[in-house]
Amino acid sequence: MYEAKAKFSDLLRKVRSGQNVIITYRGEEIAEIRPVAAAEDIGSRIRTAEERGTVWAAEGRGRFPKLARRPGGLARFLESRD
Repeated sequence: MYEAKAKFSDLLRKVRSGQNVIITYRGEEIAEIRPVAAAEDIGSRIRTAEERGTVWAAEGRGRFPKLARRPGGLARFLESRD
């Protein structure tokens, strides 16, 4: 671990070149640093994010549902701060 901390930029250089790096502590493997698997296209990346719950797809033709129940929420908020 000490060596990995001291040479972290070198380890990242190896990972960027496609190598996997195993970190050990007292001879026991504890972590692996590896390149992120590249997605085939933007569509598959979006699907993966949707499955993780990171993003939500809008229904319809790119229209997002309204979040505010009444218009003018920002104005009311700013007035309440005065």
